[in-house]
This record gives sequence, C-alpha cells and structure tokens, in this order.
Amino acid sequence: MAPYESDDNAPAGEVEDVRDGRRTAARYVVPVAVVGVAAATIGLVPAFAGSGDPDLPKISAQQLIEKIAKSDVQQMSGTVKISTDLGLPNLGGLQNSLASGALSQGAKGKDGSAADPSSKLLELASGTHTLRIAADGQDKQKLSLLEKAAEYSVIRNGNDVWAYDSSSNEAYHSTGAGDHRGEKAAPKDVPATPKDFAQEALKAADKTTSVTVDGTVQVAGRDAYKLLIRPKQSGTTVGAISIAVDSKTGLPLKFTLTPASGGAAVVDVGFTEVSFAKPAASTFDFAPPKGTKVTQGDDMKGEPKAEPKGMEKSARGTQPKTIGEGWNAIYVIDTGSKGGMPKGSSSDNSAVSGFLDSLGDHVSGKFGSGTVFSTRLVNALMTDDGKVYAGAVTKDALVKAANAGK
Repeated sequence: MAPYESDDNAPAGEVEDVRDGRRTAARYVVPVAVVGVAAATIGLVPAFAGSGDPDLPKISAQQLIEKIAKSDVQQMSGTVKISTDLGLPNLGGLQNSLASGALSQGAKGKDGSAADPSSKLLELASGTHTLRIAADGQDKQKLSLLEKAAEYSVIRNGNDVWAYDSSSNEAYHSTGAGDHRGEKAAPKDVPATPKDFAQEALKAADKTTSVTVDGTVQVAGRDAYKLLIRPKQSGTTVGAISIAVDSKTGLPLKFTLTPASGGAAVVDVGFTEVSFAKPAASTFDFAPPKGTKVTQGDDMKGEPKAEPKGMEKSARGTQPKTIGEGWNAIYVIDTGSKGGMPKGSSSDNSAVSGFLDSLGDHVSGKFGSGTVFSTRLVNALMTDDGKVYAGAVTKDALVKAANAGK
C-alpha cells in the first residue's frame, strides 16, 4: 500500500494485497467500462448501524491500520449484508435482465455451468444480498448467497472446491485449490466480506487521502473503531469511506462509501452477526444432490472462451492507460474503432449503440464528440473515435482528460 498523509501525520502500515487480478478495466462498450471500474471501486464501501458508542482506548490512524494488517482471524462464521446503489437508470426488468445475462454469459456457454463462481458472484455488484460465511483456516471456507427461493454456495475443503446453485440444480467442481492449478477454482476477484472491502479501500489511501480515526461504534454486538478515509482532491465522485474495525481482533466488520453528491451510501457492506468460534467440520462437507448436473472445472481449463466476432484483434494488446493519480485516476481504453464498438461488429451493435446513446449525455470538445454515461460513483465517456474514459470522477473531469489527449 502506498503511504498516505493522515491528519496526525502518521505513516501507513503495510497491508497485504491478496486481491490479484482486480485491475481489469473496461474493454469495449460502456456497460463493460462502468462495471469494470465499479467492480474495482466497490472495494471502497458501506454504512454503520449500531447502538451506543463504546468507550475504547485511544488509537491513531497508523495504529489502527497496522491492527487491520496484523489481523489473522482463522476461525469465524457470520452473516453479511451487501447493498449496492449506483443509481443506474430505472428500466424495470430490463436492467436486471441485461446485468444477469452479461454476468453469466461466460458460465452458461458451451460446456459451462450456471454454478461457475467466476461469474455467479459478480451478482453482488448490484442490489441487496445476504451472505453467510464460515472459515476454519485457509483451506476450509464456505460462502452462501441467499436468494428469495434459492441458495448459491461455494465451499472449499482442502484442495476441493464445490459450487452449487439450487435454482438450476447445477454444481461446479474443481480440484487443486491448494496449488497453481487451482488458480481459478475459487473466486478471488470478487469482494464479498468486509475484510475484502477494507483492503481495497486502504490500497487507495495515498498522499491524496486524509485518514483519521472517527470515534467508535458497535457492529454485530462487537466494539469497533471507525476509520475515516476522505479524498483531498476535488473532482472525484467519492465523498468518504468508513471502516469499522473490531477492537479485539482487528478484523474489519463494516464499511460505508458515500458519494460526494451526498445521499445514501453507494455501497453498504457489513456483518449483522459474527462469531469467532470454530465452525463445525460438517459445515464444509458437500455432496451434490441426486440429479444435479455437475461440471468439472478441470475439464474446462485451457479452453479459451469464445469472443464475439470481430473482437479478437481488439482484445489482444489492448491495455488501459491511466491519467491522473489517486482518487482522480481515469482509465483510458482504445476500442480500436469509431463509435466505441469493436471492429467487425454486426449491425445489431448499431442498435445497441443507439440505445446506449439515448441513456447518456452528449458532449463535445477538442476530441470531437461523445457520450457520457453516469452513475452515482463511476462515470464513463465514450468518444466517437472509439476511446473510453472511465473513473470515479465527474463528467467535467472526463471531458478535460479527453481534450488533453488531443
């Protein structure tokens, strides 16, 4: 983690980065750009609820960050509530349908599985969800996503990883979770617990950030300190981030990301129940119910997912660039074609592009013209020459960046 400047001028402690591969920005069209950057930023999150302000010993921002870094909770179980409100346009069922289709496209393709955790857990990026989690060391973990009339679970027990979707009665099984062969067995790119969110937030704390201790709070019956993170820069859509840190274990219990525009939290993630007792061994046992369709993850390794026609050349060698620093960082992706749609796209994409244009604000400048798509946190500008500018910054900041690129 980069050093930060807190109000008490304390240097930061080192926080282990366990979230490899979370730097993928958008590649081609604005929805992907927004989801990509939002997924990276989602690690900054939630709101505090609890009664009373515990009387705890004073602690500095440096000491509290070091407490988080040293936290080593191996055994625990609990319930986590995640709510995300990016303020996307209200399009009725269309919005949910498009999101569900995009997020599960890879899993439900040929030889895929609706239970594949690499896409299923991305559903946490929108709406309100309840999770049950349990852990007993590094090789026994369980995460269950509770839905209205169904449950989706990912269970790791040793080198075995099982994922089961009760709504489709499908299961996904992979082995080798304890070595390099199992890199894709368990999802590591989707934040799901308060600790995940805390690590992402702290990685963003640099010289452009104010970090202070903002009193105490109770979360899920536990006494906690509140760590407050605020951008020093103007032009970012991020207002403030709060992290509730368990006073005894140092484990992050709850998070809040509020936008600069005010109002409700963009993302709210926290424990409603938590226990540090050893979970029962049976918690991590799983056998697929009779009649379950089981997909072996090992059978899918080495088989690249098919890309839409015309995207192959654009996908290879396309690397996002970064403009600015800290909270004002803007990711720039060149799609390689006019209108922001990949070369070789079918005429169907023209209709999609027209629909997307109707949802955004048209802008112009030295770069020519383009369309800005906005959420409460992440904004993206698609220019007519095929470039996408995206980040947790204002519309004016995107236009300025596009003008500077000319």
